[in-house]
Amino acid sequence: MIYFRKKTILLAVLCTLLSAGVCTAAYGQENTETYVSGTKINQVGVAGMTPDQAREMVEAFYNGSYSLTVKGKNDLQAVISGEEIGYRATVAGDLTQILEEQNAGGRVSGPSVNNLYEIAMTAVYDEEALERQIAALPMVTDAIPTCDARISSYDEETGFTIIPETQGTELDLDRLRAAVKEALAAGACELDLDASGCYRQISVRSGDPGLNELLNAMNRCASMTITYQFGSRSETLDGATIASWLTGGGENGPQADPEAVSAYVKELAAKYDTAGTSRTFQTSRGTEVTLTGPYGWKLDQAAEEAALTAAIAAGESISKEPAYSAQAASHDGADYGSTYVEVDIAGQHVYFYKDGQLVWDSPCVTGNLSKGYGTPDGIYGLYYKQQDKVLRGPKQADGTYEYESPVSYWMPFNGGIGLHDANWRGSFGGEIYKTNGSHGCINLPPNKTKELYDYLYKNVPVICHS
Repeated sequence: MIYFRKKTILLAVLCTLLSAGVCTAAYGQENTETYVSGTKINQVGVAGMTPDQAREMVEAFYNGSYSLTVKGKNDLQAVISGEEIGYRATVAGDLTQILEEQNAGGRVSGPSVNNLYEIAMTAVYDEEALERQIAALPMVTDAIPTCDARISSYDEETGFTIIPETQGTELDLDRLRAAVKEALAAGACELDLDASGCYRQISVRSGDPGLNELLNAMNRCASMTITYQFGSRSETLDGATIASWLTGGGENGPQADPEAVSAYVKELAAKYDTAGTSRTFQTSRGTEVTLTGPYGWKLDQAAEEAALTAAIAAGESISKEPAYSAQAASHDGADYGSTYVEVDIAGQHVYFYKDGQLVWDSPCVTGNLSKGYGTPDGIYGLYYKQQDKVLRGPKQADGTYEYESPVSYWMPFNGGIGLHDANWRGSFGGEIYKTNGSHGCINLPPNKTKELYDYLYKNVPVICHS
């Protein structure tokens, strides 16, 4: 099935048209049922015809040999055949009114009298067939591209340079389609593509101030460096690499390819993140254990991607630390540094080392092994510390808590697990934890807890091992 689109138009014909003969001025022509001499409707001569005959004449012209000649640059021409696109036009205006006006005005004719009329018509054609004809126009198929002035890719010898603009014969296809359809709607026999503004024009030239400003900024980026510091280690992002990422400019300066920026930040994270990785720890008992845990360095990749993009746009060499979502004590050696809490689960003892020196220790009671509440191994950071806290267990069906234990000093580090005083216990250490341990917390003697509490601070490492 062929799909047709209907339009109401005012046909203004620009090609060779049918016309009636020209007569001298005359008055009072007797046949009031026909148009006077010299009458043309939409440039089609209808003198001596009745309105019905005139309708047939006008429609016959458009529905017979109508075609649209498309003219382009360099004397290029092509024809869109009305027959091949199923072009049909019907008179929509009132032709009887024209005759009545002539009769009321005395049926005057002759070279000095304007008996030219334009009436509304309705035209239809096959949209798909028209699209095929437009696509096959030599102005489309043989077009020479029109290119704005632009910045070249980076070259290590010449840097970024401006590639000059070129004016070709490339058409704006949307404008071309609109102009052709407008011409068909008007019944025009010719369409001048240049006069109709269908050719793509240069919008950015070599001397454009904005383009030259961007060129200078991109060349500054190509000579900059961004150095990331990770303690005594560093990573330098050189200008040539930055230049290879540049894709153009934006409101804030040269823009780097987001995928390239993201990939680089991910490489940094893979190399320098320690949170969640395995690390070795030398225990107070002289053994070496391997532990994992959330404590450690972790880049905030989204924040660093934004920071790196902004730094590139600024075009200035800098040395910086990346954005972190989690930080540790040291980049060099063990990330937990030399100040930390050690919870020896097997030995049921807690130690606090400050700058590598043992300054506090105490026996403890950890999670009850017989009930599956064993305190997990791992490297953690202290969330915070709080005095006079009531520790509560899970809520039961009757609305009460499984347990409620007021403590004077609360120091959580692993979910609901923390260090705290336990005044309900008469002894600590040994093998109490195996059958009468805590719900996972590290219970400490009341007379020892305040001193430890005073030593600790947010994110101090808490290292638990069996």
